[in-house]
Amino acid sequence: MATILITGASSGFGAMTAEALARDGHRVFASMRDPAAHGGAPAARVASLAAEDLAIETVSLDVTDEASVTAAVQTVLDCAGGIDVLIHNAGHMVFGPTEAFTADQLADLYNINVLGTQRVNRAALPHMRDVGDGLVVWIGSSSTRGGTPPFFAPYFAAKAGMDALAQSYALELSRFGIETSIVVPGAFTGGTQHFAHAGAPADTARADAWRVGPYEGVAEHALSRLAALEPSDADPSAVAREIVRIVALPKGHRPFRSHIDPSQDGAEIVNGVADRVRAQLLERIGLADLLRPQP
Repeated sequence: MATILITGASSGFGAMTAEALARDGHRVFASMRDPAAHGGAPAARVASLAAEDLAIETVSLDVTDEASVTAAVQTVLDCAGGIDVLIHNAGHMVFGPTEAFTADQLADLYNINVLGTQRVNRAALPHMRDVGDGLVVWIGSSSTRGGTPPFFAPYFAAKAGMDALAQSYALELSRFGIETSIVVPGAFTGGTQHFAHAGAPADTARADAWRVGPYEGVAEHALSRLAALEPSDADPSAVAREIVRIVALPKGHRPFRSHIDPSQDGAEIVNGVADRVRAQLLERIGLADLLRPQP
């Protein structure tokens, strides 16, 4: 049994992963920004799983609030004595003409998708470093290097920032015995609330200007054709199953990056090249040992 803290576990990949890990025998702290949101349904779902004698409980954690993050991590440490696996899943998507999003909206998106992981890391990593063991899993996106349709730019930019952070953290944690895996889902347009809950531009006048002229209908076309790329049997729970598999693997044998992309948008190919170049550079500068966690 591993003690696992996962962020953004109220819905989507986070909720699926929290349940799958609990059913696999781990102790899971399913964190969410507001357990009382949506009529308390996400927290009630966790409570129903706990009633099945699964080791899972809800923790209040808002990744945009440092005090909330610190308190949540301390709660886990007080209850379980440590954190074996940290899963960065909290995130938010937006869709619309990039120009119509305000700078503050982009900052908010970066705050959730990138700075949120930094806050959680700063709270949890000192304890993991003291133990000299652990696993950090980052839920990325194929959009960082795969095919990128228009009107998702603020989200794509934020996820790319998170991916860059994850790559550097992997090297900086390996000598402490902490391993890193980046799980890269493709564009699952169904089966989660990811697309349904996507944010919209605050500057509605500019957004309306894009509904006519040369880009009229492009947004709707992009969404419909993106959905059409998905095979009929595309299953977002495959992401949760992959995380369960990664957690169960022996230390040193976990993939640095794992793609779950039924639409095959090309991210796996580009990431494969980029990760090889990264490894070659580490070899050239004599730091290849950082590519694998040390005992």
